[in-house]
Amino acid sequence: MRRNGSLPAAHSPRAAVLAALLAIAVAAPPLVRAQVQPPPPDRVFVEGEELVYNVRYGFFDLGQVKIKILGSARSGSSLAYDGKGFIDSYPKVPFVDLHAIYESLIDSGMFSRRFVGKQKDNGEWDLSRYYFDYPENRVLIEVGNHDSVITRRDTLPIATVYHDGLSLFFFARAKLYSGEKLNIPTLIKEQKVSTYIDFKGDHTSVDLDAVDYPVDVVHFDGNMDFIGIYGLTGGFEGWFSNDEARVPIQAKMKVIIGSVTMELMKWTRPGWNPPRVKG
Repeated sequence: MRRNGSLPAAHSPRAAVLAALLAIAVAAPPLVRAQVQPPPPDRVFVEGEELVYNVRYGFFDLGQVKIKILGSARSGSSLAYDGKGFIDSYPKVPFVDLHAIYESLIDSGMFSRRFVGKQKDNGEWDLSRYYFDYPENRVLIEVGNHDSVITRRDTLPIATVYHDGLSLFFFARAKLYSGEKLNIPTLIKEQKVSTYIDFKGDHTSVDLDAVDYPVDVVHFDGNMDFIGIYGLTGGFEGWFSNDEARVPIQAKMKVIIGSVTMELMKWTRPGWNPPRVKG
């Protein structure tokens, strides 16, 4: 029996507050879901895609980087894409004569199967080939000069999947929305090294000379514990398009002469343009 003047438990002030909070909670989820957008689907690999970047040091244009997806090939249930990259300094840039060609067979699971790199040095092309033999936990390496003459063969043991410099470009696109901090096994100049990337998922915008509007991008940063082409090393930042294509729009990195900026200047990808900031 309750005392005179008291309320039943179901109608007490505390119960009324709890009921109100429950009603708010039930009503709130649609509002929260409307504000949190899921990441767009992954459509990184599109055959025929071609991206061209201008590389500059301060106000001085140094050269171009061009990256293509040439095609795809299936082996059993596995699909791989043939990517090719070209690095060329501009003819009139003093004291810089840099030319390189990279080709990578990239598994749809986002790792390198095969890599061929050529770099022009003193008028001659040096050659490196990597064959990733994952069933045998090894990489078969061929190094040469004069474009095709093999002067050294080597084998490196590996315990996981690896990336080369070009496959890493596509891996970063695939992982853009992951929110992960990753140490990525990488093979550079016949050495097993690591590339650290913090896919923090910061949404922002950048200005791009090729369009007359701010571009919607996702930002990340990272660090390389190796020295690559033209002294490429240390910290770097990337701004990739905030859409299913996840196209690299802009990047900043350190080379021999200092910090350089790589910016998208031309592109070929059916139905795609840099996404405009909404609102």
